[in-house]
Amino acid sequence: MDKIQLFAPGRLCLFGEHSDWAGGYRKINSKLSPGCAIVTGLEQGIYATAYRSKEFCVKSYIPGHEEEYSCVMDFRKLREKAREGEYFSYVAGVASYIDEWYRVDGITLEITKQTLPMKSGLSSSAAVCVLVARAFNELYDLQLNTLGIMNIAYLGEQRTPSRCGRLDQACAFGVRPVRMTFDGDEIQVDRMVVGAPLYYVLADLKASKDTIRILADLNSGFPFARTHEDEQIQEALGEDNLDIIQRAQQLMAEGDAKSLGALMVEAQDLFDKKVAPKSPQELAAPVLHSVLSDERVIALTYGRKGVGSQGDGTVQLLARSEDAQNDLIHYLETERKMTCYKLTLQPGSLVKKAVIPVAGFGTRLYPETRGVKKEFCPVPDTDGFLKPAILILLEELDEVGIENICLVIQREEKQSYRDFFFKPLPAEHFKKLPRKMQQYEERIRAISGKLSFVYQDEMLGFGHAVYQAANFSGGEPVLMLLGDTIYKSYTSEKCTAQLMHQYDVVRKSMVAVHSVPLDDVHNYGVFAGNWENSERTVMEVHRIKEKPTREYAADYLGMEPSGRSAVRQPESGQEYYAAFGAYIVGPEIFAELHKMVMDSRHPELNAEENTKTEIEFTEALVRTLNRTGLMAYVPDGESYDIGNVEAYKKTVAEFSR
Repeated sequence: MDKIQLFAPGRLCLFGEHSDWAGGYRKINSKLSPGCAIVTGLEQGIYATAYRSKEFCVKSYIPGHEEEYSCVMDFRKLREKAREGEYFSYVAGVASYIDEWYRVDGITLEITKQTLPMKSGLSSSAAVCVLVARAFNELYDLQLNTLGIMNIAYLGEQRTPSRCGRLDQACAFGVRPVRMTFDGDEIQVDRMVVGAPLYYVLADLKASKDTIRILADLNSGFPFARTHEDEQIQEALGEDNLDIIQRAQQLMAEGDAKSLGALMVEAQDLFDKKVAPKSPQELAAPVLHSVLSDERVIALTYGRKGVGSQGDGTVQLLARSEDAQNDLIHYLETERKMTCYKLTLQPGSLVKKAVIPVAGFGTRLYPETRGVKKEFCPVPDTDGFLKPAILILLEELDEVGIENICLVIQREEKQSYRDFFFKPLPAEHFKKLPRKMQQYEERIRAISGKLSFVYQDEMLGFGHAVYQAANFSGGEPVLMLLGDTIYKSYTSEKCTAQLMHQYDVVRKSMVAVHSVPLDDVHNYGVFAGNWENSERTVMEVHRIKEKPTREYAADYLGMEPSGRSAVRQPESGQEYYAAFGAYIVGPEIFAELHKMVMDSRHPELNAEENTKTEIEFTEALVRTLNRTGLMAYVPDGESYDIGNVEAYKKTVAEFSR
């Protein structure tokens, strides 16, 4: 890429502050408990533009910090700058690490906006470190996953006097809560579920604290306890903390805000009793505790506790409702003259709409498709009913909470769809049905209430069919399914629900993938990249190739096997991942499809790019990958194809088992 736009949020430690470095001491004292924290990115952060250059240059346009720093890409000189501990020390620290280990040219980073306060426990330093690491990764295709970016940001900041903990760089995971576990040098990150809206307020206390002094005081109690205070802090950041984290994770998943707030108060009391005595000068925190005991604050909140290293930096408050959140901000800003920031963690999926393109003819099932759309070909389902394949898809969408479903059809097909889904069954037929089937007839009526139609009047490719649903999407992400594919999950969670859940976490357009034999890759679009999690089920895509040759795939598309791989490649140990038949199509993909459609209508403006007569969906994915990034996910399940005779025979024989 030549030029990119970047955003890195601040981070908020909801529970488990200090446990990251405490858990790190397990490499010296294995009797210590692992550290554990629940951390989320914020809605506030740092915005920047980056592009390649020969030197490393950072230009800040932030009020109060309108400065510029430049240096040759020499890790020794950059490391010297990092050690100075000034405003640009953090960016220099990350750049020094990049130069030392990757030997790439430099970047110019223009910091254009910052909505995150500095030195307030919300990790503005970590955010800018993540920003630099991500800029190098995307501009020079370093193929780092999120953990890799987080580690480089951490190691870069370690070259400054800051000596931050490992959880600060959790902002690399975006505005979603994650559970982080710290065991010596090992770190594990697990995404979390939120069961109901949680309305937080963060308030800058407008006081001061010495984070370096706090960390020095607390570290003196590790790795081996010498005093009763040392034993207390090791318990608080060890087994006591693990218990709190476990309960907090359960309460967040249940959406029990009241109990979660009570747990915040309990965690703060534990911190004040067992941790604060190690640094009494800093952790007495009179301003923080005046807010925690403020009667007006207590009336508007379920829970209250400090942030980050604690001390008089920032306070986090869990409001009783959205109205209480607004009232709390008004009170703190007008009466106590504090600067407040809103954070709302939302439950449920962001994906509420689905699209199924079904306008194609079904050439491979001719002559059946002369009279019956392939989507209406019957498949025995697990409940014993013989159903049109499209109905099996629609049932799944209904079960996973999709509210609106758009079918992309040819205009002349509308009546056949309306006859099936909207026309009541004649009374004489309905009466003959067993009770179970009569109940199912009512379900068909309920599903029909979610349906709408758009038309593909010109057969200009699959991407063109998807584009017809652009207005339906309304700028929201949509779940897109293929009309000739149905899915079976190996768990209680539907394949589509698994995909939607992962989108909620990463918030980037996403394609479901599954492993395929190397000898079959020429039949598929194949995706390769870096695994984002330890289970190797979430991939940051770096390369897409439509129907590659066997040789190309072996050289460029092989991946370390996922834990859910169904295909083994004993000769190489690599696996190959093709489209599963389900996608989360974000606004960025519709934007690329729009450009492709507009260009196709004006070939004289882009002659070289408009030699194709069809709008291909894979090309839109490639463009999205190159501009904003693309994710892939391996569902715990299997997809069944009905688009050709052999696949249809297999589906009929196996799906209902």
